[in-house]
Amino acid sequence: MTTKEIAVKSIAELPDSATWRDIEERIQFLSAIDKGLDEIRQGKLVPHEEVRASLENQY
Repeated sequence: MTTKEIAVKSIAELPDSATWRDIEERIQFLSAIDKGLDEIRQGKLVPHEEVRASLENQY
């Protein structure tokens, strides 16, 4: 599916009572997922163990 097709399908699945804010949040959510998947494809990952260690050192 193209980005536009995904957006249209996602918006169509929202309830008829959806507000502009609801639509905006859905698009931002989908965009963030797309960005994350792109970063994964580029190999920009942080191993789980490294994240856990970082958090343990902060808290």
